[in-house]
Amino acid sequence: MAVYDNLPFLLQEQSLIKSAISKNLPTLGICLGSQLIAQAAGGRVYKGKKKEIGWREVSLTPAGRKDIFRGISSGKQPKVFQWHGDTYDLPSGAQVLAKTDLYPQAFRVGSAIGIQFHLEVTKEMIALWMKEYREEIRIEDLKREEILPMSGDIENLTSMCAQVYRNFSMALKGNR
Repeated sequence: MAVYDNLPFLLQEQSLIKSAISKNLPTLGICLGSQLIAQAAGGRVYKGKKKEIGWREVSLTPAGRKDIFRGISSGKQPKVFQWHGDTYDLPSGAQVLAKTDLYPQAFRVGSAIGIQFHLEVTKEMIALWMKEYREEIRIEDLKREEILPMSGDIENLTSMCAQVYRNFSMALKGNR
């Protein structure tokens, strides 16, 4: 599904996101959630020129290293798992927190943070997605090696996920 499909429940989620931002409530969206935040805050979501599927390095911006990615190893670009074909033009006032050569990958707009890549995946989830979306893999002419994790990928991603969630939970505590 896509944000621009304007499904009733996605429109309701965008209304909730707008309300949360207006009340300065910390909000975190992953993948589709980041796209919902972008559109709810005034951005535009659309099909990207190229799908990002598999393991890719992202560049954390200086703002990102001080924000949701605080504590992530500063000497390298983290390798994350991607599975999306949509991207967004960010709303006015949004701050880019991470990016690739193709697209913004994480941003903050007010109290909301959107992260386009997947921090939460396991090896089993990736295997399931590869099975469910095998036709997409074929169409995109991807090799299994581009999608399956290499040694240490899942462990590094799990560590990054834990740090991001710690940082987000600190924002939650700050709003009580």
